[in-house]
Amino acid sequence: MAKTNDLFKTLRKRGLRKSVARAVADAEGGGKKSAAIARDVLADLDKAEDAIRARITNRDSRRRAATKAATTRKRNAAKRSEASKRAAKTRRARSRAR
Repeated sequence: MAKTNDLFKTLRKRGLRKSVARAVADAEGGGKKSAAIARDVLADLDKAEDAIRARITNRDSRRRAATKAATTRKRNAAKRSEASKRAAKTRRARSRAR
């Protein structure tokens, strides 16, 4: 139990969620599903590592995406503004015609 508690505390300090840390610590003691649980946790951590690496090390692609999004927002704002101006012009013309 002491070894399990030590592993649990270590995993929690490293930032693992409590339920995951508890599952891995309990799996250390052995049991039918312990290897499967450990493999699942390791696979999830590998996926998380890949996601972190993709976001941190590939900043150029993120920057390009942000620039494209900003351009799109600007273009859509210009469309809305133009439509608003046309509508105001139409309302003005109709109110004068009465």
